[in-house]
Amino acid sequence: MNVADGGTTEVVDVADGADGGRWVGAGGSTTPDVTAAVDEALASALQGRAPSLVVAFVSPVYPLDRVAEVLADRLGEVPVLGCSTAGEVATSGVSDSGMVLWAIGGAGFDVAVGFGEGDEEGLRAAAAEAAGCALTVEQQASQVLVLLADGLCGNQVEVVRGAYSVVGAAVPLVGGSAGDDLAMERTQVLSGTVATSEAVVAAAISSPAPIGIGVAHGWREVGDPMLVTASDEVIVETLDDRPALDVYLDAFGAPDEVRADETQFVEFAVTRPLGLVRRGRTEVRYVAGADYGRRTLRCIAEVPQGAAVHLLEGDEATVLDATDAACAAAVDGLEGRPPIGVLAFDCVARRSVLAEGGVQVELDRISAATGGVPVAGFYTYGEIARTSGSGGFHNQTLVVVAFA
Repeated sequence: MNVADGGTTEVVDVADGADGGRWVGAGGSTTPDVTAAVDEALASALQGRAPSLVVAFVSPVYPLDRVAEVLADRLGEVPVLGCSTAGEVATSGVSDSGMVLWAIGGAGFDVAVGFGEGDEEGLRAAAAEAAGCALTVEQQASQVLVLLADGLCGNQVEVVRGAYSVVGAAVPLVGGSAGDDLAMERTQVLSGTVATSEAVVAAAISSPAPIGIGVAHGWREVGDPMLVTASDEVIVETLDDRPALDVYLDAFGAPDEVRADETQFVEFAVTRPLGLVRRGRTEVRYVAGADYGRRTLRCIAEVPQGAAVHLLEGDEATVLDATDAACAAAVDGLEGRPPIGVLAFDCVARRSVLAEGGVQVELDRISAATGGVPVAGFYTYGEIARTSGSGGFHNQTLVVVAFA
């Protein structure tokens, strides 16, 4: 997918599993016409093979309901799910106005899909309903539940909690929150012929071969940890009994314009998240805004009262180091087998740290680390990776899922 021109097709060879049965494919298009874009991306992803599952990552420039209609027409009864994005990731490039399709098939993979509707208050019940599909797939050596959620509906941590309430600790959770190119107005998910908001879609994938998961963020700690002495879900009110906004601005030595202008604050905060200390690991929380009257911080996901948090910062070097670490962990999880395909869920805030050309450098590192196999994914409003414990919602993090 060459994003420099108006509509070319990504050509990706389909990768086969060691037993010759399982395969993974990826394809993309930036052609403006929906039907032509779907056909181009499908041709690259399928290479003439019959898929067991197709996942679509689609720029908001395409009406997602129309994409769903065309995919249903082309694929018939094949399960399809997907979401809107804040940028699309494919083997040969990154786009802001394209679509990427990821497909799996062949003997060995067993797939089931789920869908759940929430409401403006949140997605916990929706995630639980969608996650029920994991109870219907064949129990093989490895299993993973891929979750895609409306990225602007309620506290995104509830997506993990809802899914975990159904599948427990036995099934790893991966995925991301849908985007809308940072318009912050409406994100959607796709299930079959339905494209909607306030919902969660899921795909349970089981395989006789290993599935590796890598998670890394690339942010480093600033100063000592602090106690969240008052919060209301995503609103951090006080840190160590001081107004959270004041603590944040002082710790980072914020310039005068950031202290006076909420728009300037948002740009400043993109590379300065909070780190929630949880069970020996740090879960990153994107600071999405501030209330200058109440002196509070607003995050994308909940920061519980009584929790310990670090202030975090990073740069292009640390972000790319994290890319290497996530890829290495995912490949290590394959127990010595070569990968045949990769899913990547990358936070749009990490992208903003990378200098011109840095996005392609990151993609090149993912491709090199995984042997050039088909890669597909998107830039998210939050990432899901639960491999232990009941937590697992992240911000400003890269999640890499490798299939053998």
